[in-house]
Amino acid sequence: MAGEPQADCLFCKIVTGDVPATIVRETDTTVAFRDINPQAPTHVLVIPRAHYPDAAALAAAAPELAADVLREAGEVAVDEKLEAHGYRVVFNTGSGAGQTVFHAHAHVLGGRGLQWPPG
Repeated sequence: MAGEPQADCLFCKIVTGDVPATIVRETDTTVAFRDINPQAPTHVLVIPRAHYPDAAALAAAAPELAADVLREAGEVAVDEKLEAHGYRVVFNTGSGAGQTVFHAHAHVLGGRGLQWPPG
């Protein structure tokens, strides 16, 4: 069921503390932690505590929680001092877009030039 923790989900295990992570921010509804395979000098993931498989499912089922994730992404950027030079917030949805953990999450990337298109 959407929103319920999934026993086989890496990010659900980070939320419960069963898998360690370098947590940079926590709220009642979100957790933000450093990516273990950073793609920029600053690369932080912001996840909802509740399990939704991707950003589209999160937005459809719990738009207020999707807003919490996006708001926290902005707070991470401020904490990491990214706002002056810019940063990127990315939601990959589906394996074809590069999503590898099927728990909705935002990537906050910054600290270097981020040309468009990415890659």
